[in-house]
Amino acid sequence: MNTDKHGCFSSSFAQLSPLSAALGVCPRPTWRLAGEVSSTQRRDKVNMEGKGVGSGEMQEVAVIGAGTMGHGIAQEFARSGHRVALHDLRGDVLQGAMARIEINIRACCEAKLIALEDVPAVLGRIRTTADLGEAAAEADFVVEAVAEDLALKQDIFRELDRLCQQHTVLATNTSGLSITRIAAATTRPDRVVGTHFWNPPHLIPLVEVVRGDETSDETTALACRIIERMGKSPVVVHKDVPGFVGNRLQFALLREALAIVEQGIASVADVDTVVKTGFGRRLAVIGPLETADLGGLDVFLAIARYLLPELDCSTEPPALLAQKAQQGKLGSKTGEGFYRWTRAKAQAIIAARDGELMRRLRQCNNGE
Repeated sequence: MNTDKHGCFSSSFAQLSPLSAALGVCPRPTWRLAGEVSSTQRRDKVNMEGKGVGSGEMQEVAVIGAGTMGHGIAQEFARSGHRVALHDLRGDVLQGAMARIEINIRACCEAKLIALEDVPAVLGRIRTTADLGEAAAEADFVVEAVAEDLALKQDIFRELDRLCQQHTVLATNTSGLSITRIAAATTRPDRVVGTHFWNPPHLIPLVEVVRGDETSDETTALACRIIERMGKSPVVVHKDVPGFVGNRLQFALLREALAIVEQGIASVADVDTVVKTGFGRRLAVIGPLETADLGGLDVFLAIARYLLPELDCSTEPPALLAQKAQQGKLGSKTGEGFYRWTRAKAQAIIAARDGELMRRLRQCNNGE
């Protein structure tokens, strides 16, 4: 068996389409870098020498859930050199995940974000499995990315706590559920942390690293280091609050946007136009607090005094949002929400979004 230029053993998995691998038409490869000790030897070393969270040996990653977020998270770990076990209970989901990873990587190659010669090594680092025990057994770092259901996540973390090695860090990709309550299902709450990737995870740099009440400083620092090595931007959320930072800001904007529409101040399309062609263009370059500093805090104070009393501050879901949901108008997945959708229209908008995100990533990579 030969090694590629990255020192990774080549295998039939790396050479076949990931779709074929997901269907089990090739044998499970052995994931070991040239000159590296086996995972069993490494585990023994951890146990004997007391290494673990701070050892820098977090090579084996498991991603639990291969849906909307999981496949992109697995792709990013593989791109940054980790060996990844991607788990889902359904074989068709795993097959679809590998197909989407392949499409994503092809698009990144076309955008010059990934070198073509690196593609086989990236794909070769990902294996799929429907067996949670198999995914967890050798993992140093686990990211759960299943549906936003607290009971489901607690059940999974309870199992992972039983299946994983003692030093393994358990992370959740929840976008706003309590890290503390998820961690309570385990015997290692100090090694449970939130790692909230944003959609699409292979194109959005931000990852919110969220501390539970018992998350250790060591675990938080480790999660940040891993994310930084992936080329992403970790932000530590110091308090375990619903929605963390990003979703609190995002939903504050959504609440006011819906209030503006409900009150007849502007149409749905015009609200979106104001964001996309107005202040939204600044937000990729300068944040709201930087904007306030540059504009003058005295000016923003004066505006806040007359404007804030006029803004929506309700604590109930907006009536317009509830009405749409009750009518079954759930957005692009049902063909209508605030807009009417066709599959082609949705795909075109997503392609335009991803194209712009790739352009910005390329500029960052080039130091522009």
